[in-house]
Amino acid sequence: MQNFNYLLKTEEELKLRNYSRKTIKSYLACLQKYIDFLTKNSTSIKNLSSEEKVKKFLLMHQDRGDAGQTINLYLNAIKFFYREILKSNEKIDLKFAKTSKKLPEVLSRLEIEKILASIENKKHKLLIALSYGAGLRVSEAINLKIKDIDLEELTIHLREAKGKKDRLTIFSGKIKKDLQRIMVGKSANDYVFESERQGKLTERTAQKVFYKALKKAGIKKPASFHSLRHSFATHLLENGVDVRYVQELLGHANIRTTQIYTKVINPSLKNIKSPL
Repeated sequence: MQNFNYLLKTEEELKLRNYSRKTIKSYLACLQKYIDFLTKNSTSIKNLSSEEKVKKFLLMHQDRGDAGQTINLYLNAIKFFYREILKSNEKIDLKFAKTSKKLPEVLSRLEIEKILASIENKKHKLLIALSYGAGLRVSEAINLKIKDIDLEELTIHLREAKGKKDRLTIFSGKIKKDLQRIMVGKSANDYVFESERQGKLTERTAQKVFYKALKKAGIKKPASFHSLRHSFATHLLENGVDVRYVQELLGHANIRTTQIYTKVINPSLKNIKSPL
């Protein structure tokens, strides 16, 4: 019962601080695992400090093969719990795990064309085209409302996107007529991409549309819906758009996040010929 109260207090505190629903869900799942670990190992760890308990928990998950990002999520959630819920003065001085330096999975322009050509449903095709052409996250695409789209300026106002920040992005005039058609008869607060039962599409449905199209197009890359956003950024940089403008369009707080795409398009590297 006490454990339930801890989680409830954590949820309330996260909501008060305006954390996103996704982050709240992740933090609570992490804390539930940490509390389960403490309960299960209560005898063997009772004399350990809080920092040592956290270290044992994180090492256990590292041994299980959890990614660096996952380990860091656990650490963030647990630190929040001790600091803000338990009001503990005991310092947890643990360093974050190294995260992988994987390059983003980018689709070529030809692959994007193949994906779009493989989709027969007009609404689904527009969903994928707009997500690529505007650099949208899947959550942003499904939450898009009529009032967010400016057909004359070819811009989209993304409201309270990741980090609760608003931003403007662009879309292509090629899909303007398709957008006009899907927006006809809808009010300002209606979703652009409604489900069959009204309301918005789910993230899972949007991702299924993408994976189905990827398979039908015969593309073997381990791409995801997010690859459309990666491709948007990479293709803009290839077109000569300044990385700072790309940063603004993507809504990255730090330009170093955007600069990862410059590694994908490195022209010097691509001009080197194999000695074989």
